[in-house]
Amino acid sequence: MRQGRTYLKKNDQVEVIAGKDKGRVGKILKVMPESEKAVVERVNMIKRHTKPKEMNQQGQIVEKEAPIHVSNLQLICPECTKTGRIGRKILDDGAKVRFCKSCGESIESKS
Repeated sequence: MRQGRTYLKKNDQVEVIAGKDKGRVGKILKVMPESEKAVVERVNMIKRHTKPKEMNQQGQIVEKEAPIHVSNLQLICPECTKTGRIGRKILDDGAKVRFCKSCGESIESKS
């Protein structure tokens, strides 16, 4: 299987642009580049039935996030607060950074 390339990273703010959760906004919790999917906070919720693990525990229905394909997500620029395309460029010091194509500002987190 071909290794997928995605410009999304953990803790990025994204908007869902297709599917049942279209228009929802959330933070990326996990990125899986090998399957080109990402888990987004409170998006694509599914229910899982769990069996009791111990004698005194009850079975329950757990709601959790399922992975969503990265083609259905679009990054929200932290500077201009718009969704849009992102690009990559190499700075003079050799560092690779992502930038917003509409405002030209760097997207990399300042942490």
